[in-house]
Amino acid sequence: MQNKTYTKDDVAALYHKPFMDLVYEASTVHRENHDPQEIQMCTLLSIKTGGCTEDCKYCSQSIHNNADLEKEILMKTDQVLAQAKAAKEAGSTRFCMGAAWPRVLEGKAFDRVCDMVKGVSDMGMEACVTLGMLTYDQAKRLKEAGLSAYNHNLDTSEEYYDNIITTRSYEERLETLENVAKAGISACCGGILGMGESEDDRISLMTTLANLDPQPESVPINMLVPVKGTPLENVERLDIFEWIRCIAVARILMPKAMVRLSAGRLEISKEAQALAFMAGANAIFTGEKLLTTANPEKDFDHALLEKLGLKPRAPYKDGPVTQQGGGCGREGGCGCANAQQEASAA
Repeated sequence: MQNKTYTKDDVAALYHKPFMDLVYEASTVHRENHDPQEIQMCTLLSIKTGGCTEDCKYCSQSIHNNADLEKEILMKTDQVLAQAKAAKEAGSTRFCMGAAWPRVLEGKAFDRVCDMVKGVSDMGMEACVTLGMLTYDQAKRLKEAGLSAYNHNLDTSEEYYDNIITTRSYEERLETLENVAKAGISACCGGILGMGESEDDRISLMTTLANLDPQPESVPINMLVPVKGTPLENVERLDIFEWIRCIAVARILMPKAMVRLSAGRLEISKEAQALAFMAGANAIFTGEKLLTTANPEKDFDHALLEKLGLKPRAPYKDGPVTQQGGGCGREGGCGCANAQQEASAA
């Protein structure tokens, strides 16, 4: 359960710390709660592309935008599971499936997604989906199918939200996260930086994320990838130090969470990514695409981790376990400072 409520002033004070002091504090928190040498490799697949009725100004899949994207129907279960198997063989321990739906609708399509979730879970991987808004009963079905996490990003601050999306309210996003929590599913919830928001908006977003109860198990930190044909195609690129600053703040406020480097990583230098890992990021999406945008290839990711002395998270021994389950369930256990202290005390 959430023990502390953060005010915007609390988060602003943290955000405005001298950059190197902030990164040092985040690195310390990270080492106290995680193995600092371990990075979780995740793969994201678009299982239904395009044709979304939401008007998200950053998204190539929206029917309201003029991006050059070919609409695709929901993939077959065996096709998805084949890609999940390939992702596992390449080192991923989490497989995420995204469908361009504004909300989950009952029917054969949702039945198929539940089959996909079960298949991925049966492989011993964490299964994650992002399907738009969903009800509590739908969340329960996904939980029963073996879902580990549900991705539902807040995208930006509540104050700036209407500048980005008007077809779905901020409150509806929070209601979906409540349904996910009630069903016993971990939330994967973060935001997108660089959409023209202010520093105060980034602080507000981090405050909202930190005050979710329970806190997200996973916090994706996306850098906007401007897509031609969307209203944000010419937005000014965010300073890279602001991206790292948000990563550090997320790590300090949500010490147990996996902080994931997500969209935009292809345009970020390996040196900046190294600093992001120092600031507490401990998961990346690997593979050729993140839904519809390009992503660094597997060979680049493995070469970068090797150069930095980092290692991919080991596969689970007996299938994925939730964060609340006690014990990480991974081969060799967890290498965080707390675990090492407990082992030496025993």
